[in-house]
Amino acid sequence: MAWKSARSNREEAPWAQGPSGGPRGAFTDGVVHVFWLSGMSCDGCSVSALGAVHPPVESLVSGNIPFLPKVVLHHPMLADDVGRDFVEPFRQAAEGTLGAAYVMVVEGSIPDDQTLERSGQYAALGVGADWPRSLPSSRGPEQPVRTSDWIWALAPGAAATIAIGTCATWGGIPAAAGNITGSMGLMDYLGRDYRSSKGVPIINVPGCAPVGDNFTETLSMVLQYLEGIGPLPDFDDLGRPAWQFEQTVHRHCPKAGYYEEGVFAEEPGDNQCLVEIGCWGPVVQCNIVERGAINHMGGCMVAGGACIGCTMPGFPDKYSPFYKSPPGSAISGGVSKVYGSGIRRLRRMSMKTGNSEPLWDNAQEVPTGWGLAREARQEPLDKVNIFFYKKLQYNGTVHHGKRNKKQPLPGSRDILRQKGVNLEASVPVLGEKLKSREEI
Repeated sequence: MAWKSARSNREEAPWAQGPSGGPRGAFTDGVVHVFWLSGMSCDGCSVSALGAVHPPVESLVSGNIPFLPKVVLHHPMLADDVGRDFVEPFRQAAEGTLGAAYVMVVEGSIPDDQTLERSGQYAALGVGADWPRSLPSSRGPEQPVRTSDWIWALAPGAAATIAIGTCATWGGIPAAAGNITGSMGLMDYLGRDYRSSKGVPIINVPGCAPVGDNFTETLSMVLQYLEGIGPLPDFDDLGRPAWQFEQTVHRHCPKAGYYEEGVFAEEPGDNQCLVEIGCWGPVVQCNIVERGAINHMGGCMVAGGACIGCTMPGFPDKYSPFYKSPPGSAISGGVSKVYGSGIRRLRRMSMKTGNSEPLWDNAQEVPTGWGLAREARQEPLDKVNIFFYKKLQYNGTVHHGKRNKKQPLPGSRDILRQKGVNLEASVPVLGEKLKSREEI
């Protein structure tokens, strides 16, 4: 069955038929176990997930989010149980005796340790005594149970399978050129035909590290589906949450306005567009700039860093060397510099006009005390440009600029001088003299 991402084609997929098909809680019974497995990872995905706030992990595991099932999280670094007691639920889930619905979450890429060429283990959880079926007779009970063993055993019975982080989704850094582990993403390991017990293909939440809210939000929406209170949300043709990854970084970047004006940063930390110092934002799908790294704050471009494409399947090899201008920027950036210079001038002209009240224009004075006191006059070239600009602006509608010129000046303008207040006199309360406009 081919993956269908377009809404018009979703009826063909069994997981697109709406809620789980029965009464609320019929599939989950109000509880869902989440088994967290770590492959070739740095644990950064765990850190990101724990920093999520919409919703936080604490609310999911405490069961205090209305209508969502309670999450029983089995995480190697967060669990109270240790040793055999911790691994026992994994064994029960793998053998089909858990008696509850579960979701498998994989962090880190999966090493190619199931082959004779790379026999051994690169990532593991527990030992053979915890799950004897994982080991051939030639290996003793104290040999580690490979993460890759747990994954293939848990995947068929999982209600949903989620890959968190770029290592688990696409292979990431452990799968880069020169690696000796043969690491790969979860889709590569389980294959294109994999479907969960609820008929759902692998869900991918990429990022190095990912935005924590992206993961918990996706998990909570999957839990709604399993609980029977909502349909599965839209995913793109690579299994990414469509609402999170359909837009490029550049479209929402706070520095994008500099790009169209042809103004570029020269070194990291500059406030201008970062394309010429290695930013791949125009072609990278990620929501970091609008969602922020943690609690809707921070993020690569917001902090002055260039986008290096860490959410994309081609990362890191296809985006290296980092901090070198992408080849396409020579053309697009060059064109931007040409027309951007004209755009900047037009915008400064509009800004100058918009920074003056119609009253100031009529009075030919800007009444500011901040050292900018000046006549509200326009240069001849400005007058010509503004004349044609206003012709276009008010074409087919009322020209409020002309109407405003007929407005009488307020009689109480500059009221302090009208009342005879000496603005250069000392102030008795403060015992000091106010500076005149000229002194300022």
